[in-house]
Amino acid sequence: MAPTAPLIPTDFAAPVTQFGPDFPFAFDDWIAHPAGLGTLPAQHHGAEVAVVGAGMAGMVAAYELMKLGFKPVLYEASRMGGRLRSQRFEGTRHVVAELGGMRFPVSGTAFFHYVHLLGLETRPFPNPLTPAAGSTVVDLEGVSHYAHTLADLPPLFGEVADAWAEALQADARFHELQDAIRTRDAVSLKRLWNTLIPLWDDRTFYDFVASSKAFSKLSFRHREVFGQVGFGTGGWDSDFPNSMLEILRVVVTRCDDEQRLIVGGADQVPCGLWRHAPSCVHWPAGTTLEGLHSGATCAGVTAIARATDGQLEVTDTWGNTRRYGAVLTTCQSWLLTTQIACEESLFSQKMWMALDRTRYMQSSKTFVMVDRPFWKDTDPATGRHVMSMTLTDRLTRGTYLFDNGPGQPGVICLSYAWMGDALKMLPQPVEKRVKLALDALANIYPGVDIASHIIGDPVCVSWESDPHFLGAFKGALPGHYRYNHRMYGHFMQDAFPAQQKGLFIAGDDVSWTPAWVEGAVQTSLNAVWGILHHFGGATPRDNPGPGDVYATLGPMALPE
Repeated sequence: MAPTAPLIPTDFAAPVTQFGPDFPFAFDDWIAHPAGLGTLPAQHHGAEVAVVGAGMAGMVAAYELMKLGFKPVLYEASRMGGRLRSQRFEGTRHVVAELGGMRFPVSGTAFFHYVHLLGLETRPFPNPLTPAAGSTVVDLEGVSHYAHTLADLPPLFGEVADAWAEALQADARFHELQDAIRTRDAVSLKRLWNTLIPLWDDRTFYDFVASSKAFSKLSFRHREVFGQVGFGTGGWDSDFPNSMLEILRVVVTRCDDEQRLIVGGADQVPCGLWRHAPSCVHWPAGTTLEGLHSGATCAGVTAIARATDGQLEVTDTWGNTRRYGAVLTTCQSWLLTTQIACEESLFSQKMWMALDRTRYMQSSKTFVMVDRPFWKDTDPATGRHVMSMTLTDRLTRGTYLFDNGPGQPGVICLSYAWMGDALKMLPQPVEKRVKLALDALANIYPGVDIASHIIGDPVCVSWESDPHFLGAFKGALPGHYRYNHRMYGHFMQDAFPAQQKGLFIAGDDVSWTPAWVEGAVQTSLNAVWGILHHFGGATPRDNPGPGDVYATLGPMALPE
């Protein structure tokens, strides 16, 4: 869900960040505050806390828990990094295929706190119609349009962009929401956002577009073009059935704009936290998560149950069972019923309903490594690049081109598709996926022999077929706000019965912004506060945590 931002002025001193809108808490300020996140009572120093999943949510939580004096114990069933999965091409060190998260909006300031902490290099992501893309080709119904900016495309495309911007302002008070986010005016932001929740919770993204006055003045063709290319990844029609609230969150917090990639692979962020030595309470200088685990995570989790002494029992793949005072699960919620035998009494029936009703979207990517960034070559007949970042209604949907610098191979994401388009790829072997993509692109670039530049083996992924994920990311349907509210607020456990306390959840599917890593980071920080509170810890008076202000700033509750 990352189309280029609508044409709305952005000449403000303060940037838009992922500050709310459902819970306008400054996570970036909280984790950067010199007073730290809190104090754990000395009798609990070294207390073990199980963290299920070594993706971004699990790693951030483990890292911050270690700093507080806990001993996090990480379990991982697949590979470290989760959906920050950077597959390195054979024989290379830094040439990667980003099979999961690949573009990170600068508005995700809590995530970038850790990127900067680790000193990682970033650069602009080559989204369509941006300078980083160089050039863009939009190919619809067999007609290709070559462009560097939106102004280079036929007027219809500008009309669609203007209608989208007009609809956002008229029907969602877009400017006012962004102004409140820029100034971090939580009161105004909650007032504005809370008026939109009952209006749009039960309505789809397509309903928003089709019922807007801005689009009703235009033809069906305008809506069709918007659904096909959306000035971004392509395939907005894959999102058309989703709740409009989810789309509003993305655009109002600029998840869809000014995105960057992590040079050398996004998995360097969670893997870097695994090896980074922060200043910790209780632990000696130089302590790392890697060191606390003797170099490797525990195996995957197969069962979570309540022990007779009230602690939580975690059993791994090999039948080893350990007891903990608290457990954090960061895996996708469906895995709590399909991969992990999670004792039913650990969640309320209302929570089980929310966890089970989570709806995941399918996603497929196919990458090849090429000998050089040949797409920068100029066609002498046209004076244009021989190939461009491509959006199309063909099977490939989105094709991205990555230049890794002088003397390095290039990488092409031949196809990035969602939902029905991803399912078309699901039964196909790797070679067939590449052939299908090349055949589609040959219709757009008939004079370019892409295959002659391919080196090494292709890399592809279908997230829905991975038993450790069962889908790429959540796509909330109309009416899912209440479910999301239950999952997001689960870290507030004071009112829970004893049998439900101590088991926490985090991850982007728990957040209000699924598919964006900032949601994984923020929910993991909520869980850190919850676990600290569970052990009797406290936050500094001048740096209150998310749970300290949840009663005031927490999401609006809709009647059940």
